[in-house]
Amino acid sequence: MTTDNVLLEERDGNVLILSLNIPARLNPIARELQHALRARLAQLRDEPDVHALVLTGAGKAFCVGADLSSMGKDPDAKGTLGERSYASMESLSNRIIEDLRTLPIPVVSAVNGPAAGAGVGIALAGDVVLAARSAYFYLPFMPRLGIVPDLGTTWFLERMVGRARAVGMSLLGEKLPAEQAAQWGLIWSCVDDADLRTQAVALAQRLARLPAHAAREIRAAYESAGTQPLVAQMRYEAERQRELLDGPAFAEGVQAFREKRDPSFPRG
Repeated sequence: MTTDNVLLEERDGNVLILSLNIPARLNPIARELQHALRARLAQLRDEPDVHALVLTGAGKAFCVGADLSSMGKDPDAKGTLGERSYASMESLSNRIIEDLRTLPIPVVSAVNGPAAGAGVGIALAGDVVLAARSAYFYLPFMPRLGIVPDLGTTWFLERMVGRARAVGMSLLGEKLPAEQAAQWGLIWSCVDDADLRTQAVALAQRLARLPAHAAREIRAAYESAGTQPLVAQMRYEAERQRELLDGPAFAEGVQAFREKRDPSFPRG
């Protein structure tokens, strides 16, 4: 399987940069790109020297979502378009979001241009999202196509910006500029276009120095917080502390505090 549709652009120390790479078409999530991205992410699970990932787009866009120009054009396909799309989402597209959210390392989404349609879900699957000032987030699903947002977009928006803004974005289909997305709390920050790559890598390098379990523990903690009442969540926190306080990362953190230095967490 070729992975040219997702480029391994460069490696900066323990940070890897992947770029969605169909720039002439603004990086739609064509099947070949989806397969390539899943293959790249699977490779990362077996690379112990990679401690953080930057995911971005080649060219002028991050990802413009579904490849509408090719949908329904296979004359030999069986079933309705909806049935085929459901099967594809269950077996392929949704797996991409799961791959990103279960990757054992932190993921920085560097949104270099438009993130539209399902591209919004891919961007928001990152642990920390940076966006270029010229970038925007756009949900054309309902106002242009009569369908609902997908690839986890409704899940992310409900939790990140609240019901009112999530519903407004979904029904009105207005482009949300990166600066406003940062003000709303949808993303971590908005930066000048020329600084996006540098700042994304610098942020990923900071994340790469965290304990090996950092991304998995923090994701799990906040997903639990989104579904549990306060008392149950405090019990969850106490249970995690019971295990983590006896681990090598905490011991190193305490030792570094006493020695007035930055911690050097073990990766094992």
